[in-house]
Amino acid sequence: MSKLVLDLDFRDEGAWRAFFGQREENLRLIEETFGVRIQARGSRVQVEGDSDALNRVETLLRQLLSLINDGYDLRKKDLEFTIRMVMNRQGERVKEVFSQGIYIPSKKKLITPKSLQQKVYVDAIKNYDIVFAIGPAGTGKTYLAMAMAVSYLLRREVERIILTRPAVEAGEKLGFLPGDILEKVNPYLRPLYDALYDMVDWSKAENFLEKGIIEVAPLAFMRGRTLN
Repeated sequence: MSKLVLDLDFRDEGAWRAFFGQREENLRLIEETFGVRIQARGSRVQVEGDSDALNRVETLLRQLLSLINDGYDLRKKDLEFTIRMVMNRQGERVKEVFSQGIYIPSKKKLITPKSLQQKVYVDAIKNYDIVFAIGPAGTGKTYLAMAMAVSYLLRREVERIILTRPAVEAGEKLGFLPGDILEKVNPYLRPLYDALYDMVDWSKAENFLEKGIIEVAPLAFMRGRTLN
């Protein structure tokens, strides 16, 4: 059994509270995951465990401290993600991933990638005109694309956004549905609206849609369109 003692330099009391969590719940989660014993007194943290676990825990604690001192609002899911990165021996890249946030001016909201793959995706959107993202449902493809688009629009780096996706799944037929074209396809475009309203106030989003600044269209209707 080895011992590690760290004297951590916190920016202020708020950073100290964020680091340890309520009733030191963050430390308890780290103990359970890495099989170590952690004792904290003030800004001094003592960790006991095998040498490999101590190395990982030290990397984890220092990365968390750096994030929190930089003002990052650490949540439990962020800690769990950071632990997974450290377990996969990618701990040194934690701050790199979290620092690549997408700022949404309207809500003063920072959206950060939650995995290395998401960071690669966001970097690709920044660096290339056309990006293809392939992956299972629930991995953030639509949400991050929307975040980048809204961020560019609100910073006046683009003039319009066109949101499009297939109106039906491959091999299916839309069939007869009442209403105009938007009413027919709106149920299929709901994930796009959900992401939009999460980032832009409802009234502003409706204004953008009414003026055509944000346009929603099924993929089949994009044939022949000229995009600048």
